[in-house]
Amino acid sequence: MKIGVVGKYVHLRDSYKSLHEALVHGGLHNEVRVDLEYIDSEQIEEQGPEKMLAGLDAILVPGGFGDRGTEGKIEAIRHARESKIPFFGICLGMQLAVVEYARDVCGMAGANSVECDRNSPFLVIDLMPDQKGVIEKGGTMRLGAYPCVLEKGTIAAEAYGATSISERHRHRYEVSNRYRDAMAQKGLVLSGMSPDGRLVEMIELKDHPYFVGCQFHPEFKSRPQAAHPLFARFVRAALERQRERSKAVEKPKAGEPSQAAQPSSTVN
Repeated sequence: MKIGVVGKYVHLRDSYKSLHEALVHGGLHNEVRVDLEYIDSEQIEEQGPEKMLAGLDAILVPGGFGDRGTEGKIEAIRHARESKIPFFGICLGMQLAVVEYARDVCGMAGANSVECDRNSPFLVIDLMPDQKGVIEKGGTMRLGAYPCVLEKGTIAAEAYGATSISERHRHRYEVSNRYRDAMAQKGLVLSGMSPDGRLVEMIELKDHPYFVGCQFHPEFKSRPQAAHPLFARFVRAALERQRERSKAVEKPKAGEPSQAAQPSSTVN
């Protein structure tokens, strides 16, 4: 089973060490070997997602800083959404999933994050009002553990088996409350919120095998014998896609005998 990690630090893979280990933990939980393919988001900008992401069972877009390579990540997210490929966006990955949805589903042409384009007509990812006057940015990120309330009946609540969680954060920008209702009306599920309802912590889509984003960093809490529930559920979705694709390949042509299904991947 192959999962693509789309980022801009792929030439220094230790940058994603915690993510790598959390995905392996998810594989252990599901008794499947996870093969990771690191994909440079800038190459997606040059060659397109169809070529660069072919053959993947799932796509993960991790966190990061700055605007370099973000358009490639957005293209990867669009490809995952439209092609029904399991997708997991973490921190900036979630924020760019919101940007992609605003652009391509909600009709907000040019939507972006203030981190990438301050002149965007639709800053769907922005600083919260109480941070807009802050000049010195050092030490002003949202850091550490924060509580989150999950919407009942969502993939997030099903994965955690709970509706009240706490996760570790390391970011500055948030989903803008100015646009969140408009995006929700177009189908974006705000599956996790801060207890006061002010901050969007998780998003997902209903009509998709697994399309989930979170502002926090769940990889920090994953362990070999206790895979984080979001990674366990993500790997399960990837495994289900792999099996469906295998069935499609093995489906016999008219007049040909069917072939026995191949055994699933082994534990890493």
